[in-house]
Amino acid sequence: MYPFFRSLLFMLDPETAHHLTLQLIRLAGFFAPARGLLQAVYSAPEKPVEVFGLKFKNPVGLAAGYDKDGIAIRGLAALGFGHIEIGTVTPRPQPGNPRPRVFRLVEDQAVINRMGFPGEGMLNVASRMSSAVLHQRSVILGVNLGKNKATPLEQAANDYISLMRTFDELADYLAINISSPNTVGLRRLQGRDMLENLLGAIAQERQVKPPKGSRHAPILVKLAPDLLEEELDDALDVIMSTGMDGVIATNTTLGRAGLRSRHQSETGGLSGSPLQVLSESVLRQVLKRVNGRIPVVSVGGIMTPEDAKRRLDMGAALVQVYTGLVYAGPGLAQEIIQAV
Repeated sequence: MYPFFRSLLFMLDPETAHHLTLQLIRLAGFFAPARGLLQAVYSAPEKPVEVFGLKFKNPVGLAAGYDKDGIAIRGLAALGFGHIEIGTVTPRPQPGNPRPRVFRLVEDQAVINRMGFPGEGMLNVASRMSSAVLHQRSVILGVNLGKNKATPLEQAANDYISLMRTFDELADYLAINISSPNTVGLRRLQGRDMLENLLGAIAQERQVKPPKGSRHAPILVKLAPDLLEEELDDALDVIMSTGMDGVIATNTTLGRAGLRSRHQSETGGLSGSPLQVLSESVLRQVLKRVNGRIPVVSVGGIMTPEDAKRRLDMGAALVQVYTGLVYAGPGLAQEIIQAV
């Protein structure tokens, strides 16, 4: 059924198609009968895993970028995911980059996006997450954090700390996004000196006693796949020395090798099948470097159950999908869970 639905969606501009799909999932989550139908169709056996102190019902998650403002959490949870990462959320609302800013590369089973963190801002997202219904959720909920475009790199820590304070009690975990290629200069924060300053400030903020004696939300750092080997080693050294709880590898790539689509020259981050080999290579290096000290979440180029199983067999604690959903459909999470 999904191939027919996909053929209709692919007649639309990619961003319009995404917005329509997200709104349909949001509505399905709002109405109990529709939500129950989704749960029945996409149910899968529980395969629990415990990672950074959290119990996930299965190792398959929805990557950041799909639901930027957390509007469809209940509907998305009904598709069987073990966790959902919303965002990227910025402190203040911002429109993102001008359209068109999303491109399908159908021949390559890929997407290029240069969204630039459009969103409603942290206060609106936090208000939505504070609802009693979401506190009764059955899925682990992460929030991906990013700085505003107008915030100078030297002041980026202020944005991330403000976001931490806002979401620490609302989210199950937080992801520090310093690897999107679509906010000018953001990836410079992955360099050793800037990363030490940023994560050092975050670590210091975590020394503040959490409210009501609870623990602070675990913090993961999301890295780019385009770092040189020594740059990646430097970033991992800083992540571990500052006491962060995990790594997400990887974000989208600026590489364009082997593409066939007419959209291959569009600027932005590339995701989907062409990212598979690079993302697995980075995962292998990250796993070797951290040597079990912190968990690693694998994302990028996971298009099939076999792709996901291979990442888990390599040593990833969790996997996340996004572009795979565009091409394989909403049953992808269920298929992966059944295969692993």
